[in-house]
Amino acid sequence: MKNRFRVTPSVIPNLFTAMNMFCGFLSIINASEEKYFYAALLIIIAAGFDALDGVMARLTHSSSELGVELDSLSDLVSFGAAPSFLIFKTQLINYNSIGVIISSLIMIAGGFRLARFNVQLVGFDKAYFKGLPIPSAAITVAAFVLEYYKDGIGFSAPYSSFTIPMIFALSFLMVSTIKYDTLPKFTMKGIKEKPVHFGFVLICVILLIVTSGKALFYIFVFIILFGIFRHLFYILAKKF
Repeated sequence: MKNRFRVTPSVIPNLFTAMNMFCGFLSIINASEEKYFYAALLIIIAAGFDALDGVMARLTHSSSELGVELDSLSDLVSFGAAPSFLIFKTQLINYNSIGVIISSLIMIAGGFRLARFNVQLVGFDKAYFKGLPIPSAAITVAAFVLEYYKDGIGFSAPYSSFTIPMIFALSFLMVSTIKYDTLPKFTMKGIKEKPVHFGFVLICVILLIVTSGKALFYIFVFIILFGIFRHLFYILAKKF
């Protein structure tokens, strides 16, 4: 009797995608129980699984349209719903209905960002992202909570006043057309193609180790601002 259940190489990257989604779900549960440190940490762990599913898809030569759709659905949970709920619980819950609307912007803008990405995707390898990737926005929110939120106190001044502007900025950047670079492939060919990018990743890793992860928020703020300033520079360069 033939075995009807055949394990294909696509199972491996899809397993990492499922773990990404599961971490997002756990983050929401932890935020609902006011375990904000773990909720934020799980978003970052989800981002790790999100990066690994792409690596595994390339290694197993199993990239597919199904994988792309599944990845987007996972991202909307882990990097849309989870950070929106986290920032609502830690800060915007005090604003009642307005807080619900504002905090949901990360999820809503992220959903539009993912939908646009899927309909414009040609092939499975990308030279750059159009608009801030939703994992970057989510990691920024999670790192902000990890760095500045204190149990029993909340966000102290002046950081409490940064929350709403940060949400609006991240939401706008996700649906914008500002270009953000993809991570370099960690192969000899990838390093040769993007040596500056690889060097930047290496510096970031060293900073994270030296600062015990405290540099994470500032690293992503730098990445976000660099994309904005580069975009403005290209606009001005075309005019002159």
